[in-house]
Amino acid sequence: MDRLSTVANGLTSAQVAGAKPNHVPRRSSRSLSAIVRANVFTLFNLVIGVLWALVLIFGEWQDSLFGLVIVANVLIGIVQELRAKRTLDKLAVINEAPVRVRRDGEERLVQPRHVVLGDLILLGPGERLLVDGEVVESDGLEVDESLLTGEADPVHKQPGDEVLSGSFAVAGAGAFVATRVGTDAYAVKLAEEASKFHLAHSELREGVANFIKYITWLVIPIGALLIYSQLKHSADFGTAITGAVAGIVTMIPEGLVLMTSIAFAVGVVRLGRRKCLVQELPAIEGLARVDVLCLDKTGTLTAGGMDLDQVLPLRDGHPVEEALAALAHLDQSPNATAQAIRARYRSVQDGWAAGETVPFSSARKWSGAHFGERGAWVLGAPDVLLDGGDAYDQAAELSATGARVLVLGRTRTLPAPQQASGAGIEAVALVTLKQRVRPDAHETLRYFAKQGVTVKVISGDNPTAVSAIATGLEIPDAHRAVDARDLPYDDEAKLGELLDSHTVFGRVSPRQKRQFVTALQARGHTVAMTGDGVNDVLALKDADLGIAMGAGSPATKAVAQVVLLDDKFATLPHVVGEGRRVLANIERVSNLFLTKTFYAIVLSLLVGVAGVMFPFAPRHSTLTNALTIGVPALFLALAPTFERSKPGFVPRVLRFAVPAGVLCAAAVLLSFWAAHSGTSTLVEDQTSAVITLFLTTWWVLVLIARPLNWWRIALVASMAAAFAIGLTIPFVRHFFALEPGNLGNDLAAIGISIVAGVMISVAVKVAGTLRT
Repeated sequence: MDRLSTVANGLTSAQVAGAKPNHVPRRSSRSLSAIVRANVFTLFNLVIGVLWALVLIFGEWQDSLFGLVIVANVLIGIVQELRAKRTLDKLAVINEAPVRVRRDGEERLVQPRHVVLGDLILLGPGERLLVDGEVVESDGLEVDESLLTGEADPVHKQPGDEVLSGSFAVAGAGAFVATRVGTDAYAVKLAEEASKFHLAHSELREGVANFIKYITWLVIPIGALLIYSQLKHSADFGTAITGAVAGIVTMIPEGLVLMTSIAFAVGVVRLGRRKCLVQELPAIEGLARVDVLCLDKTGTLTAGGMDLDQVLPLRDGHPVEEALAALAHLDQSPNATAQAIRARYRSVQDGWAAGETVPFSSARKWSGAHFGERGAWVLGAPDVLLDGGDAYDQAAELSATGARVLVLGRTRTLPAPQQASGAGIEAVALVTLKQRVRPDAHETLRYFAKQGVTVKVISGDNPTAVSAIATGLEIPDAHRAVDARDLPYDDEAKLGELLDSHTVFGRVSPRQKRQFVTALQARGHTVAMTGDGVNDVLALKDADLGIAMGAGSPATKAVAQVVLLDDKFATLPHVVGEGRRVLANIERVSNLFLTKTFYAIVLSLLVGVAGVMFPFAPRHSTLTNALTIGVPALFLALAPTFERSKPGFVPRVLRFAVPAGVLCAAAVLLSFWAAHSGTSTLVEDQTSAVITLFLTTWWVLVLIARPLNWWRIALVASMAAAFAIGLTIPFVRHFFALEPGNLGNDLAAIGISIVAGVMISVAVKVAGTLRT
């Protein structure tokens, strides 16, 4: 009796209070402890911490300033990531689709985390299964388990059948009792929470990680060589230690990881303000690389919902309105078409009780029911239910106007659910629905055209109707719409050619949408897919970047990497623009940091092999790095840009940083050697080296900051002014151990810097024309 009561009425409030809740770790962001660990406990921080201690023990405290920079970096990194975490967590709560349950005999909406073991959960089309369970009610319920099994065909579920988390309903209605919740659920055990999502590929993340790995291995032997040479050729132990530390610290690109984290985090916060949830941080990079955007017409180009326009009887004496009302009220969770019909026909007439039913699904594109003495009736796409004839031709003419057209038909027996055409169906009426084109669609599409992003409209609707709407939005070649049923299924190369040469496709099945994405990727495109319905789930999952509309089904939002919570199509340009800003700016600051790393590596090698004194102290590198890298990088990393990212991040950075770093090192060492061979003091010799170091790296900053606009000119000019002012203020000179009094040395340093600057400009230009 208890089980029968649960099936009928669900749990009672008392039973809910004592049941196991559905607690699942959220995937939208890292925990506080993970953020702290990631920023504090790094190999570079350990190395710099040891070097900091050595300088404090054996050197002067002014040379330990680099340690404070690392502390600041750690704090800034933690703060920025916490800001992003708060934004993500808030948006993730908004994005959580409530779950329909029956408790105390009443239907209620509860948050996913409030579902408990034993709950009676109700299902309709587009709703995903968050927990495992056993079906107890089924009204034509069909469940798509493709995200778990890879099989795209929906599975009919009957009472007693098992359902698993990670799947979603595509047709019909039903209910199941939760048998496994929280970490016991099937999908959670697979560490995939609600679906088989995958982390977005990140060339930037992998490139930075490789830089760090290789530099780490270089720092160890070069650092050991430098320490040995400084100890062997210096009479003062403290001077030897500080010289070695200066070289090792400069080799470490300590701010590169920080700037990458800040850029990603700020991108998340900026997009969050526009009600855009980025479920995977590397997805921001994917935004910048997109060159093909696949749009599902319904819910993307057109606003959610439709209005019933005309009901055009084709035969006299048939109860058209009564049949429409009965079919529209079949589903417990009506789709947009059924809702539009229900808005006009609010009740079902007596005598129209349905027996056998076939619920609507996007794959078959029709629904139907047998109404006893009234016979069997179907409602769906004319080109699916009809084999031609006057009604078919009339429907085609109406579709050409951009209207969505359905046919109401009558038949002796209800077709099988998987039947592809309606032989024997008598067309009784045509039904047209008006779709609401989004007011921002035209301007948004124009933006993508300017940015070199090709738009492909992929829809399950009639090709003529899709073409009419796309033509009105001035999408190129929209008049040449393709019927996807005529496309090759087993020839990916041929399919890719057709996708490249056409922009509008109609009658596309959910499985074909997935094939479209794969075929475009095979031709070298970076593909973003937008969608809002369950028919978009497979394509969203396989796309390089899946973008779901906020008003879409829970299943689409579960697999997408980006969710437009406010359902605004006009947000997409900001999403793509933010991705481009992040990636282009990270490439800029990577050039800065790795130029520093390479000049430090070359300088340390030359000094170590030659057995001479290192040309500057840690405090000197702190000053120059702050003015030519640290402060400018912070501004450059957050600057606006509209450049589309291109593959080859790592080779491009190396082609710039290696020649620039080598020439900077050669100029600094030459300047120090020229000064040291005279009668000047050690501090004056080091000052000459510092002047050369600043001027050469400042010129690298100028090259990286291009194209120069007013604020970039102001940035590089202010850095030069700050260095010049520092040389003239006695306190600053004393603090940083600078003595620019030797005119011959200083002029030589400036001359060497000018020659080095010209050579750097030529070298990076030549290297930039090379291809790896």
